[in-house]
Amino acid sequence: MRKFSVPVDLRSRQEMESFLRDHFRYPTMNSWNQATSYACNLKVHSLGLASEITSKLYDMLDTQEFFDFRNDLLAEFNHAHGYRWQAGFNGRSGGYLVLYQGELRSTGHLSYCTHCGQRNYRSIADTGNVCGACGRSARVDYSTPPKQPVTFPGRGTDMDEDYDQWSLSELRNRVKLVQELDSLADSIVSQAIHLANAYEVVEEEYFVPQTRHVLVAKSPS
Repeated sequence: MRKFSVPVDLRSRQEMESFLRDHFRYPTMNSWNQATSYACNLKVHSLGLASEITSKLYDMLDTQEFFDFRNDLLAEFNHAHGYRWQAGFNGRSGGYLVLYQGELRSTGHLSYCTHCGQRNYRSIADTGNVCGACGRSARVDYSTPPKQPVTFPGRGTDMDEDYDQWSLSELRNRVKLVQELDSLADSIVSQAIHLANAYEVVEEEYFVPQTRHVLVAKSPS
């Protein structure tokens, strides 16, 4: 099995610079955009796994549960970095784990309905507490306006950087960040192997409700 995380001597400028310069990179959006960042190739066929595990993983790529487990790991990474740094997938088949930049940004909502949850961009001081969605007098202002993660997919990281000009502290911080990305890649692979060993992919039939117009005889008056 391929391992992405490697030890780096944080006392050695030369080793830290080599680690950052030689690290695999991938576009943060499209190849023509020319913005790249630190990344890991997580395509199933490149992970050096047993053929049986590889085959099961390809089948699992068709299940939502597989991505739900993976997204939990991404969410932990993003939250730990205050969403200033985010890990996400890119590539035609989503096979590359990429380090993105981002932030937490206000949604703009000032109030919400405690009955139905409807959000509103105006304060109850301006419009009253009646909810426009359910009609209940249940709107209240947020004590702390909500925020949501925002990602900057067109922004690259350390492109054409001259690491010689960085301080040792700056180098260590960046190396540690990229090492965390690599460790995340290892965790994603380990989790995928666990899922392949612990679960089977089975077919399940389900029916989607549909609405149509039909003729119904009138009741006698």
